[in-house]
Amino acid sequence: MAIISNAVTMADAGAFSVSLGSQVLIKTLTASSSSDLTFVDGASSVVLDTTYPLYLFKFINLHFSNNACNFQVNFRDGGSNYDASKTSSFFSVSHTEGGSAAGPSRDDSRAEDASTNVQALGQNIGSGNDECLSGHMYLFNPGNTTFQKQFMATVNYYQEADKSESVYVGGYCDVTAAIDGVQFNSSAGTIDSGSIKLYGIKDS
Repeated sequence: MAIISNAVTMADAGAFSVSLGSQVLIKTLTASSSSDLTFVDGASSVVLDTTYPLYLFKFINLHFSNNACNFQVNFRDGGSNYDASKTSSFFSVSHTEGGSAAGPSRDDSRAEDASTNVQALGQNIGSGNDECLSGHMYLFNPGNTTFQKQFMATVNYYQEADKSESVYVGGYCDVTAAIDGVQFNSSAGTIDSGSIKLYGIKDS
């Protein structure tokens, strides 16, 4: 006799299995006037290696202390510094509260070309009490030591000029070394509140 829960067969003919789903929550970091939020493989229960072929970071209501700051990311490739070389593209679209729209537009000043600089994921973000940023970033096969490591991010936020702005960033870490750390921060001030969740995504 089969045991079925929520349309999922859990036990049948003596065999028992439970599906844990495709996304596995690894770690949640909650900001509190934080200079950065950093995920390091093997530290504080963080897994960021070949365990999963794909990792997902979710940005939830990040609020910044300084007006018109940028939300940024950088990667560690086995050393102690977050300076992995990267090449990327940066696109944005926006719509103001007054009804005017702009974009899509490419911003080469926010794109990186074989650079160790931080990668901007959002720009000129508002710091009002009700203003924040949310979105996500995928990181592909960070533990692989054959290929470059692709990342793709999409965020939306209240831009300091009273408009909704969406940013789309894609790129790769131009290294074959494993990426074992990911650091998020602000170009000025701190991340006052909000959280970043790290998920591992299983093979389908």
